[in-house]
Amino acid sequence: MTWELAFLQALNGLQYGLLLFLLAAGLTLVLGIMNFVNLAHASLYMLGAYLGASAFAGSGSFLIAGAAAVFGTLAIGLAVERTTLLAFYARDHLDQVLATFGLLLFFNELVRVIWGPQSMYMRPPDGFTGTVSLFGALYPSYRFLVIVAGLAVALGMYLLIHYTRIGMLIRAGASNARMVSVLGVNIRLLNTLLFGMGAALAGLAGLMAAPILAVQPGMGDNVLIVVLVVIVIGGIGSIRGAFFGALIVGVVDTVGRTYLPLALRQVAERTIADAAGPALASMLIFLFMAVVLAFRPQGLFPARR
Repeated sequence: MTWELAFLQALNGLQYGLLLFLLAAGLTLVLGIMNFVNLAHASLYMLGAYLGASAFAGSGSFLIAGAAAVFGTLAIGLAVERTTLLAFYARDHLDQVLATFGLLLFFNELVRVIWGPQSMYMRPPDGFTGTVSLFGALYPSYRFLVIVAGLAVALGMYLLIHYTRIGMLIRAGASNARMVSVLGVNIRLLNTLLFGMGAALAGLAGLMAAPILAVQPGMGDNVLIVVLVVIVIGGIGSIRGAFFGALIVGVVDTVGRTYLPLALRQVAERTIADAAGPALASMLIFLFMAVVLAFRPQGLFPARR
């Protein structure tokens, strides 16, 4: 195992973690601040990938694809929130889970009707099909773009939450929504804004994932479970927790999938080691979540009120 391979795998873990952050940041706004369990967040991620891939195939422009993915999921998210989910804000979490799970199934079938059951593939944008040299190691330029985009979104959200009036209202509403409402703030409009932000971030995550993963119906179902693990590890309602939790999960999963098969080859046959290694790597993040829940149930980086 050379240092170059270890460095590239660490970059892959960082890229995967930042992609998870784009999803986790939007979901933690809705779950942690609005106290609303939205399983349909996975559908917005899937729709962002489909809208972005379709727009890119038709226009050849990554900017147009980005606008279609972000603003398309924003519009869909706001429409769903206004017409369906608004009535569930005051209901218990079980009702919210059942309602949003139904929406997840609905959008999975809607995608099959519109785009068909086959997978779509989106090539990287022009200028990002090659590699970049990082400390002497060659790394795919598009994956490096994902890293830059994830870091830019993280910085933008930090500035928004901590240095703007909207961010102040978001933090105040998360602490005591009733008091903020008494002071004249339209909490319903603020919740709609948060839901829209979460939908747009999910669409952006889908767009950035499209050139890396196959775009297919139900593509958000499995990643939703990992995103929930990220939120629990980092701290529910904490953007900072979503960021660091996503990086931890991304690096642990990616590095584990690389090193565990190599380690198992020392004690087992190659075929067995190659099959068991990735499975054990996936189990590591759930084991880590269990340890966090046992010793620090509020998460490693809980929200600061």
